Formats: sequence, structure tokens, C-alpha cells
Amino acid sequence: MLTLQFIPYSEVENLPQEERIRKILSIVKEDKIMVMEGRLKKEEEGELIRATMENISGKFKGIEISVVYPERKETLTKKLKGVLAEMLLGERQGLTVIGPATLIKEIKKDPDKIQLLTADRKTRRKR
Repeated sequence: MLTLQFIPYSEVENLPQEERIRKILSIVKEDKIMVMEGRLKKEEEGELIRATMENISGKFKGIEISVVYPERKETLTKKLKGVLAEMLLGERQGLTVIGPATLIKEIKKDPDKIQLLTADRKTRRKR
């Protein structure tokens, strides 16, 4: 069975970086695909990858991550409002998908959608 877990931005916005990374890894290690509102900062993505590499074992093979955020054609006024909102509210725009490498076969993304291809259950058991 495939399990998706949605994490609203409000659940992680006040967590320190270490706690945010730990929360993400704990969800993914349970063979769940995490869908998070918003996106991680570049430094957080790097830290997530480093922490993942430290946790690789016989059972945990790593993660797949993809971020999608719509690129809208906007007027200058709307862009300025968007920048101001991001400064005040954080990086909420977009969607982040993170899952275990043993479960996710491939993530294809366009500017406004994600196609998530999962591994066949029989194939996963042989790994």
C-alpha cells in the first residue's frame, strides 16, 4: 500500500532546521511519501541530503526529492506583492515531494505538475 503524508507549512515553519530535517527523515524512513506545502531553503536541502547520506543502511537506501512551484506570468505589481509575502510568510509557494528511493522509481516535473512513478512492489522486495 502506498502512503502519502501531507505536511502543512504551519507544521514546520517554526521548527529549527535540525528538527525539520529530522521530521522529514522520520516520515520517509517509514516508507511514506511526504507532500509538504512550501519548499525547503537551499541550505536545508543540502543538510537533508547530508543527513540522508549518514542514515543510509541496508533498509534505508536514500531519498528522492522534487519541488514544484508554478511560474506564473505576473505584472510587476503582483511580483512585488509576492516577494513581500514571501519575506513575511516564508517560502510557502510551491510543493515539495520527498520519498524513499526504494519506493520512488522516478519523479517527472513540469513547472506546474509532478508525475510520481513508484517501484513495483515485487521489485522492491528483491532489493
